[in-house]
Amino acid sequence: MAVRQRTVAIRQFIIDRVGEHPADIVRVTAEFWKITREAARLHVKALEDAGVIHSEGRTSAKRHYLNAIAEESLSLPTEGLMEDVPWSRTIRPMLAGAPQNVIDITGVAVTEMVNNVIDHSGSPDVVIDVRYTAATVDVTIVDHGVGIFHKVKQECGLNEEREAVLELVKGKLTTAPKEHTGYGIFFTSRMCDLFAIYSGRLMFTHIQPDNDWLFEQDRDEVPGTTVRLTIAMSTDRTAKDVYDQFCPPDAEGDFSFSKTHVPIRLAQYADEQLVSRSQAKRVLVRFEKFKEVLLDFRGVDFIGQAFADEIFRVFPLAHKDVNLVFINANPTVKRMIQLARAGLDDRQMNLFDDP
Repeated sequence: MAVRQRTVAIRQFIIDRVGEHPADIVRVTAEFWKITREAARLHVKALEDAGVIHSEGRTSAKRHYLNAIAEESLSLPTEGLMEDVPWSRTIRPMLAGAPQNVIDITGVAVTEMVNNVIDHSGSPDVVIDVRYTAATVDVTIVDHGVGIFHKVKQECGLNEEREAVLELVKGKLTTAPKEHTGYGIFFTSRMCDLFAIYSGRLMFTHIQPDNDWLFEQDRDEVPGTTVRLTIAMSTDRTAKDVYDQFCPPDAEGDFSFSKTHVPIRLAQYADEQLVSRSQAKRVLVRFEKFKEVLLDFRGVDFIGQAFADEIFRVFPLAHKDVNLVFINANPTVKRMIQLARAGLDDRQMNLFDDP
């Protein structure tokens, strides 16, 4: 690597990592790039001189932080609000100099989430905080409405708000089918480097590439919904890439939202194992709306025979036009899937793709 390229790469590394390592970014940089701490310190100093970062404290207590290129906080009444107005009038002009793909993703994410507040939350207002740095665009959208998980639970007749998270992650879920497609949260979560929803006692996060987490917090329920979006300035992802991934053309060349990705661990509550047919049926809800379903077993240590049989034998026999694909299954989980699949003939076995 040429000296100039190496310098740029080291400084980009510092920009990308300083948020996680404010107190030891010099050490982390020196160790990763195999340079002296003094050399790493000079790179940090160069970024300070350029106004990209700043430091607080002295010697061992020194902390480094990214400076904001631009930041803004908006509080807007939802009555009569059009979702593109905060974006086009305030946020888009703030992002001057950002890569076009980052601008495009931010535009999709902001307008989709603000539209959700306007049309679904029942909130009288929406608060939008934006911070643009050399590393990321961070957007937080807060409403004071009914709460997204509570709304989905009530409208869809679910037993618990945790079930609402799994349904939202699948996509094609809306409480207003005449006006909406249910695509917004699914595609927004996969465009952003970090996507998080906080509502009631639940917090759902999706972190690129496919890390999904659901936490139940031990606290009083917080009214409304908070959505946090982070888009990395260094991402090469585009909005088109995400649409292409989940909206492939059919035989006639038409495009539709026909493929989804389902993180199975979101069906696990606390430390329970996935062993029953009723648990499997909750996972399988609305699978028939898709042509291909990617079942991601990352973080799932074990599944029971009944759970596996319901998903991998009973469902395919009844829905031969839905292709089930499982990924990230450990040997124990894979063994149970293979046991369930043993009851299918060769033609039905073609429904599965074991990467």
